[in-house]
Amino acid sequence: MSLTHKAATSLVRRTTQLPALRQSAAVVQRRHKADSNFDASTSHAVFESPFHRGQSGQQDTTVIPSFKKYRGGSEAGNKMFSYFMVGAFGGLTALGAKDTVASFLVNMSASADVLAQAKVEVDLATIPEGKNVIIKWRGKPVFIRHRTADEIQEAEATDWQKLRDPQPDSARVQKPEWLIMVGVCTHLGCVPIGESGDFGGWFCPCHGSHYDISGRARKGPAPLNLEIPAYDFPDETNLVIG
Repeated sequence: MSLTHKAATSLVRRTTQLPALRQSAAVVQRRHKADSNFDASTSHAVFESPFHRGQSGQQDTTVIPSFKKYRGGSEAGNKMFSYFMVGAFGGLTALGAKDTVASFLVNMSASADVLAQAKVEVDLATIPEGKNVIIKWRGKPVFIRHRTADEIQEAEATDWQKLRDPQPDSARVQKPEWLIMVGVCTHLGCVPIGESGDFGGWFCPCHGSHYDISGRARKGPAPLNLEIPAYDFPDETNLVIG
């Protein structure tokens, strides 16, 4: 077969297939057009730009848009969700605060060493009769008085029921010869001076309070007697305060 005959045969075949090709192209175009229309309509139905369109039809992005139509749920539902979040956050905060306070209290608990330092032991054999000794206990002065027989008699003979802070001498001592008191004036916290004042006991120079030989307020602005701390006599010659 000659070259001219082959070319003619190919041309005839292409001419014969041309209508079918045109028909296929038309179908593809129709499908593409349908898909384009569907996508456009679908995208328009699913999302609409929140930006306002001006007279030119262009979106104006200089104005803050409103997204109210895109909010999910009703107003009541939104409030319920807000309440839930606030409650959950508050619960977690309270739980964390509880753990923090518990840890703080554990760390602040007094150890055995601290409790041991809260006690003071005194050798009473070193304090002669008729003398005062001042020691420090828990950051405060403590008066220890070894009273004489005359001082004991005077303290017991006082009509205590007429005092501003009525208290018998027997309620302020465990042993009559030993008077142990916190040396802080009950008026404004000054430290009284021993063996002075109008009643032979203690005198506060700050505002003129007088205490007798039992440490009871007798004159001046002090409203109460001198405080008696917790103490004990483990034996005849030792005193433990605290």
